Amino acid sequence: MPVLPRTLVSRKRLLERLTDSTTGPLTLITGPAGAGKTALTASWANEGPAPGPVVWLNVRDDDNAPGVFWSYVLGAFRFHRVPLPDGIGSPVLADDVDRSLLVRLSSAVAQLHRPVVLVLDGLERVTARDVASGLDFVLGHSGPQLRLVLISRVDPLLPLHRYRAEDRISEIRGAELAFTSHEAAKLLRRHGLSLSEESVGALTGRTEGWAAGLRLCALAMQRADDPDRFARSFTGSQHVVTDYLLAEVLDALPPATQNLLLRTSILERIHPQLANVLTGRDDAEWILAHLARANAFVEVTGDPPWCRCHPLFSSVLRAHLRSRLPGLEPRLHRLAARWLADNGRLTEGLEHATATGDWAYAATLLIDHLAVGRLLTGPDTHRLERLFSGMPTTFPGAAPALVAAACALARHNAPAGWAQLDRAQAHLGGAAAAPSLGTRLAHTLLLLLAGGEEHGSTACATAESLAHRTRDLMAEVAQPCLEQHPEIEALRRYGRTGALFEAGRLGEAHDALEHALAACTTEVTRTVRYECLGRLALIESVRGELRRAQAHAREGLEAAEEYGIPHHRRTGVCHLALAAVAFDRSDLQSARHHLDLAADVSGMAHDPVCAAETAVLRARLELAYGNIQAALAVVDTAGGAHAEQSALRLAETRSAIHLARGDPAAAIGALRDTGGMPAYAVSLAAAHLAAGDTERAARLLAGLGQFDRAGVTDHVRILLLRAQAAVLDKDFATAEGLLARALDAARPEQFRRPFTEAGPWLRHLLARRPDLGVTHSWLTERLADAGTPGSAGDDSLSVPAEALSPRERDVLRCAAHMMSTEEIAAELYVSVNTVKTHLKSIYRKLSVSRRSEAVRRARERKLL
Repeated sequence: MPVLPRTLVSRKRLLERLTDSTTGPLTLITGPAGAGKTALTASWANEGPAPGPVVWLNVRDDDNAPGVFWSYVLGAFRFHRVPLPDGIGSPVLADDVDRSLLVRLSSAVAQLHRPVVLVLDGLERVTARDVASGLDFVLGHSGPQLRLVLISRVDPLLPLHRYRAEDRISEIRGAELAFTSHEAAKLLRRHGLSLSEESVGALTGRTEGWAAGLRLCALAMQRADDPDRFARSFTGSQHVVTDYLLAEVLDALPPATQNLLLRTSILERIHPQLANVLTGRDDAEWILAHLARANAFVEVTGDPPWCRCHPLFSSVLRAHLRSRLPGLEPRLHRLAARWLADNGRLTEGLEHATATGDWAYAATLLIDHLAVGRLLTGPDTHRLERLFSGMPTTFPGAAPALVAAACALARHNAPAGWAQLDRAQAHLGGAAAAPSLGTRLAHTLLLLLAGGEEHGSTACATAESLAHRTRDLMAEVAQPCLEQHPEIEALRRYGRTGALFEAGRLGEAHDALEHALAACTTEVTRTVRYECLGRLALIESVRGELRRAQAHAREGLEAAEEYGIPHHRRTGVCHLALAAVAFDRSDLQSARHHLDLAADVSGMAHDPVCAAETAVLRARLELAYGNIQAALAVVDTAGGAHAEQSALRLAETRSAIHLARGDPAAAIGALRDTGGMPAYAVSLAAAHLAAGDTERAARLLAGLGQFDRAGVTDHVRILLLRAQAAVLDKDFATAEGLLARALDAARPEQFRRPFTEAGPWLRHLLARRPDLGVTHSWLTERLADAGTPGSAGDDSLSVPAEALSPRERDVLRCAAHMMSTEEIAAELYVSVNTVKTHLKSIYRKLSVSRRSEAVRRARERKLL
């Protein structure tokens, strides 16, 4: 039995496994060289939990002959003082053993008073089937008194499948032998080293818990000036590890196997066919399978026939490749890139294509495989962006320029994207040969996504033309290839929406976004889905569809978290939409919170529409708190927006600020012609009404027809302006009817802001109709930011609620104690139907629909 080193770490979890497993007939411990198999078993034998005496035999190469092997087994029994009868005898011939001797040995072991544990260490050296069959025979005929422990780098020739089927074997494999970070820290302390948790974790991860590697590193760190730095920067190239792996593993392999390992060391995962390509041979499958069986630091992954080398072994092999075969590595990377790309593993292929800085080849590979969209959407976008992050932005060629453009657009940097597309166009125009289909498709698609300097109807027409050209090019692609890239169609549909959105054609943009969202059905389109949800939410918030906006924005934020979209790839639009929803519901604190979160995303600065919408919300927030000059400064700072939607929203906001400061003329001057847009006409009508020009305001409102193009926001504002005009004409009946319609339209969305901004006339009108205040208490209850002059507190429309009867208060008190309807009935000595009637009345008076809301509302109003 080997002598245990003083630095041995007692690993309780594995010792307990061994103790449990030796209650059965066979325990198999396998793992690569240096995995700690022998040390574990010797530690277990020395600590005394074995069920009986331990007989230990270190198997050597010359023990492969049956007679020699069994002679040493019998000698081991005698050496460890396990009594066997003298009549058993010994083998006569080295190459053979008499079956009767094995019968006598089995019988003698079966008659022992205590079980005996026979440990055979290094059984991989025994390749003779006669030895294996003899072991199987003795184990099967010794009864429960023989407990066999086999230590080997490979599975022995025993019929393991039968033992597994009969539940007569326990196995401890290499993965279980790996040291945990906690065990590695104990090992390092045994060597007099005290490292930080971060350093221990880095070293354990790099070695993958390989026992010999950790011990060799510990020995090296004892001589290092800075052990922590050694651990964090350890790469496996240190000579202590290199020497061990070369001597114990690589040098023991045949030349053909060594050549295969050297050439495939550039791969993270090895496929037999790819290995054949790199070696020019056709026997890689057999060699790799043999290495995996031999635990020679090669293992089959969960996706056979793919396998992998231990990272430390790979790093040693790569260093050996560069010294033994200099200049070969770039060629191997290119061969691997082509094979991987052609076999559906493009990202892995690009990792090899970019490894040597061959940017022209890498970019061409991406473009020709129609995968430029993968830089914009999908689970590999971050990896691809990282791969091309080292490519110079001025690297010549159309393909590199297109890749650089896609990277810029992925970061929401449209100006940089346009510059790269101009470079690509220059290269394409000067090329002697016609560009490939992949190049033309990538160029057209990226032009569509980047937009351009045109605005309004011209931009929409250009986008529509580019979308048609993209579809025509897609028709030239083979259908199976197109089916592998659903992101192209999703991006094509999404690309149409930008121009519509900027042109203020919100209804068409909304429909186009829903059409794009319908194409986002796979994993590779998930970033497009996130973008669509944010844009839908923003449009819906502008149109006053607050519930849908909130749902889409929250869904978008959840998608960003679920998909792991990094911060620099996010747009902030979802938070911007939630800020708009909160503002329109007069929750100013939440509006400011979400607005700050939106502004924290770098992509917002590159989106003119979102930048303008951010300015609009910030200005309106300042206005809500009474800071008129600050609000005007926000709008003035954001000036110069060219997109029609942006210009419209900023002009409306500037007009609202002038109205708040009592300057209707300036409010009118801030608005030019209506451009046929309902929101613009509504703002202009409000300004004329404030100026006393009711006739002009009426004409503007009459031109809006039956609101066929107006959203909830414009619908409510139009009704309120007509109600205001009716109040000015002393037509209170008409005004009350219009107000009731406006409240009904706003109630589903809890749309408060148009009412809180309407002015004193609305308070007087509500005072004439207190029933409206009771029915619409969602509006008249005190708002979230109440209390500060000039804030939402002054926006509250305090209308007394209809009083609750004493019995209704009793029912509400019971409901507050979470009592059921039946329990309330029993408590108050009334029928269940009576309780239900009281609850319905309470819901009506408090303008709620659920018991929990009634209790909350009653507490807010001090009714409980």
